[in-house]
Amino acid sequence: MIKLSIRRIFLISTWYLVLGTLPLFAAQEDNKLVTLSKQIIEAKTTAELYRPFEELKDLYFSRTMIKSEGGIPLPAGKENKFSDFVGFLESLSSKKNTLEPFTNYYIALSRYQQLKYLEETQNWDEYFAKGNDYRSKISEAAAKTVASIAVSEPLHLYANLILWQFHRDQQDVFHEAALADLMNSSLEYAKDATDIIPIKEVADRLVAYGEKGKSKELYKIYVDRLIASDIKDEALSNTALEFYKQGNLELSQGIYDVYIGKVVAYPKEEAIPILIEIAKNFAYSAASAVGGLGGKDEGLKDAFYAEKVFKKIEELGKEEAFNEELIYLRAFNLEKSKEYAQAKDAYLNLVQRFPSSAYADEADFKTAIIYTYILRDIKNGRAYFEKLSQKETLTPQGIASLYHLGLLSQWEENFSAAREYYKKLIEKAKEGFPQTFGLAQERMKEIEETKPIEYNLKTFLDLSLKDENTMYDMSKLDLKASLYRVSKGQELNIAASVYLPQTGCLQMEVQYFWSGDLGKTKPAFDEASFNTSFTDPGTKVINLVVVSPSGVLDRSIALIDMR
Repeated sequence: MIKLSIRRIFLISTWYLVLGTLPLFAAQEDNKLVTLSKQIIEAKTTAELYRPFEELKDLYFSRTMIKSEGGIPLPAGKENKFSDFVGFLESLSSKKNTLEPFTNYYIALSRYQQLKYLEETQNWDEYFAKGNDYRSKISEAAAKTVASIAVSEPLHLYANLILWQFHRDQQDVFHEAALADLMNSSLEYAKDATDIIPIKEVADRLVAYGEKGKSKELYKIYVDRLIASDIKDEALSNTALEFYKQGNLELSQGIYDVYIGKVVAYPKEEAIPILIEIAKNFAYSAASAVGGLGGKDEGLKDAFYAEKVFKKIEELGKEEAFNEELIYLRAFNLEKSKEYAQAKDAYLNLVQRFPSSAYADEADFKTAIIYTYILRDIKNGRAYFEKLSQKETLTPQGIASLYHLGLLSQWEENFSAAREYYKKLIEKAKEGFPQTFGLAQERMKEIEETKPIEYNLKTFLDLSLKDENTMYDMSKLDLKASLYRVSKGQELNIAASVYLPQTGCLQMEVQYFWSGDLGKTKPAFDEASFNTSFTDPGTKVINLVVVSPSGVLDRSIALIDMR
């Protein structure tokens, strides 16, 4: 007969006393719980407690082991055992009081997640019957953890995080003080911490709650500490890419900045391909801007950061570093970042270096649009429209150029020239370009009936082409599209953002004068956004003028490509 030590008998008794508070588990989970309980009871340092407590949490929060969304394990349904976990933690704490900082933290976390779960599942009976008890327990238990464990411990930080999230969710009078406590503990923790992941996790939560200023402060600390750790270049790149894929652009770019600083010291033939791949991640492109033909975003975009990387490529490799595809990518990206003058130069460079490019007609057409309606240079704009319209075989851009040549002539009251352009368009566009054909017919009817150009369109033309209207520079109005490249019939959303002046009173009411290639939809004056689709291939030009009771605020333009 094997004799058991007194300590061994005590431990076995303790585990089963703890387990006696729980309902029956499946054999595998029961074994897991015994193992984790043993590890917790026998732990000699706080460092040894983090992993088993996290595994316990996962065991109770999501019994089906399905990963949770934002910490709320909805897929597990009724298998979430929040109250059972609280009972287990209270029993565990009574067996070994040095565990109290951890048991209190996980009690607070359990009740916090339980409230979230009840809200998501609309279990209002339990929510209203027990919600106040759960809220009291969150504040009480998290505060005990903060008071009982050193600020150098990650748990101290996590407990402050729960307190702040809880008070922020409640929008009560304590949430500002809780945020100050969280930031103070984060900064104190960061001074000597070897594990900097908790700093990033707090910053992530701050971003999720819209506290970008505070999160930026912590992200900078995280990045500085990461760089100071002598991390290798490849690992630095992989970390930046990982955060990019997670949607954390600020952190990704902070790390990429450091990585790029190292890369530019590489031999040119090694550095340029690396920089090109980074630029492609952030640039709006023909394939993915913003969602590609499939309508799904292929990564978050930051056109300004992409151009920053393009400039590095240009510094290293000059013009030779840019092939046809890369010039087009840069031009397209500049266009979507509203850097129109630079975009025009890039499109011109593309056609000059690659006159037979598949992008040549698109580049010439966009050059014409930018010259005419953005830079107020009708002479140069008309030259590029004429170039496209005089091709033997008219492309979609050639058909659209005929329309804009007719429109400019009509606006200048050169009606005979306008008629000729519209007639040529109608002759060429009747079969394959029904929407452009319809616009030309509308303009012809205006001329034949001696009527002015449709009011919205005329207003846009006046603001864009008359010298006295240079103050309307598109700085107070922006247009965004859910997709910038679409297929035939694919629906997209166009939305306007107006930067209104401070009036000191209620928000100013404005009207939206939409015109141009609006596709299947005719938005009303009170619509700041609308859904539409197109039937004609080519680049679609969407115009907007926003007017307030005191007069015109600004104008803007958006270009959508359909192939």
